[in-house]
Amino acid sequence: MQSLYQILMLLLDIAWFFIIAHVIMSWLINFQVLNLRQPLVSQIWDGLNRILEPLYSKLRQILPPMGGLDLAPLVALIGLMIIRIVLANNAGLFFGY
Repeated sequence: MQSLYQILMLLLDIAWFFIIAHVIMSWLINFQVLNLRQPLVSQIWDGLNRILEPLYSKLRQILPPMGGLDLAPLVALIGLMIIRIVLANNAGLFFGY
């Protein structure tokens, strides 16, 4: 069961990385540091959007409109941290204590 706990924590870390990378990349695109006409940048951006948009769209349906401010990534990060805390506090169930 310990391996299940470690796999879940790894998946949460990967999801955290994808969200942080998406947020930073969106800032760099908006400040015109990165250009979407570059093939590599475009492919990475498209890949991150395909992975994260299903999650973001569900969160945007719940969140009230904020006038151009997208809080979906922040809510997703908070949700991941809550799941991580719950798993860490219940780690005894995985380790058999």
